[in-house]
Amino acid sequence: MQSGISASQELQLALQTLLTSTSQRGLFATITNEQITPGSTIPSSSSTFLSDLSNLSSHIQPNVALYILLRRSDSLSSPDKSLVAVTYVPNAAPVRQKMLFASTRLTLARELGSEHFAETIFCTEADELTASGWEKHLAHTSSENPLTQEERDLENIKEAEALESRGTQGQGLAQGGRIAIRADGDISAALQALGQGGSGNLVQLRMDVPTETLQLVGMSEASPSQLSNEINGTEPRFSFYKHNDPASSIVFISTCPSAAKIKERMLYAASRSNVISLAQSEGGLTVAKRIEATNPDEITEQVIAEEFKTAAAEEKKGFAKPKRPGRR
Repeated sequence: MQSGISASQELQLALQTLLTSTSQRGLFATITNEQITPGSTIPSSSSTFLSDLSNLSSHIQPNVALYILLRRSDSLSSPDKSLVAVTYVPNAAPVRQKMLFASTRLTLARELGSEHFAETIFCTEADELTASGWEKHLAHTSSENPLTQEERDLENIKEAEALESRGTQGQGLAQGGRIAIRADGDISAALQALGQGGSGNLVQLRMDVPTETLQLVGMSEASPSQLSNEINGTEPRFSFYKHNDPASSIVFISTCPSAAKIKERMLYAASRSNVISLAQSEGGLTVAKRIEATNPDEITEQVIAEEFKTAAAEEKKGFAKPKRPGRR
């Protein structure tokens, strides 16, 4: 997924200042008006990188995503000017913000110059940006010891989500193979009814984890303001929603509560693209929008409206009438 957002000139200038400063440990950045813009600077108040991480805490909020660019060398006067790019996306951040920051993280490093970044990190917890959290990260990346089963599962979740976001059609986890979707027979009929204007505009599906089988939960009617209440909030769901725009566009919504078990998270992360493919091939649906969220209460009427507002603005911009040439 590509967001179309670019790094601003102000951020480019702020980066150059960071690279040459002997008193600045890092720089915050955010997304404003379709651009990545600089935020507050992070001063260096100690002699080591790990100690300076304490200067981040006052700027980090539990529901606001941020980019954080950090100088890695303990000595800021060192010839080593390499940076680490941190994408901090807390679970409590608004769903649209999550999508924008996650889809733009590679753009950030590329536009600022990949040669400046020795490492890029994605994190969801503020504790990961403390000295102890960073030491755990270093120990994990440098250790050659076998991973525990839980660590392997967590790595597999991250791999599955990364592969799925690049459109790999649900490639496998630990096995690296393709996840085969086994689906109950009544799913196709429900999806076809959704596309043809049946008795409901919301179809919910679930994965039966022991058998890895996709099951139909049901079909119901819901307005955008009712969606969060209609989608189950205690276990993951794949939902297909017919939006009430003139084109009756289909929105694919994937929700996976933080309380879900690791096996569930793995299975849902690896299956998203194949579920969409199933809906397109078996149900005849064309998915216009994709929304991924932790909890259903993030799927608000405003989030749905913003998705289609953005699409309409992009379409209008894309088909703008060319300006009339001036006289010679």
